[in-house]
Amino acid sequence: MLESGCKAVKEGVLEKRSDGLLQLWKKKRCILTEEGLLLIPPKQPPPPQQPSPPPLPAEPAAKIKELHFSNMKTVDCVERKGKYVYFTVVMAEGKEIDFRCAQEQGWNAAITLQMVQYKNRQAILAVRSTRQKQQHLAQP
Repeated sequence: MLESGCKAVKEGVLEKRSDGLLQLWKKKRCILTEEGLLLIPPKQPPPPQQPSPPPLPAEPAAKIKELHFSNMKTVDCVERKGKYVYFTVVMAEGKEIDFRCAQEQGWNAAITLQMVQYKNRQAILAVRSTRQKQQHLAQP
């Protein structure tokens, strides 16, 4: 379970294209949940073992980026090239975030499936809420 209470559906490494001039591919540890995709900078290599290592501090929340499904519009599969599949996550405000992963990892399909399930849950909740309001108004 994560801090937000969401269950991790898939975990692994994705490569994200940076926004800079060179647009380099950077590895990100990713956790796919029922609510969105968490992007975490990869952990630094562990220090050499000591008799009793101090507990590691939690990663600062500022470094963890969450792409919440409520802000996501689509996941576009751009192309399969060599060993990679390249895909773009399009956010509601129009921002596009490019990713790539090994074809067999299936990140684009997993993200798309979770996003569709999230949007379906939201639609069901909206319909239930509307029906409850109508029933409440219809009562004398």
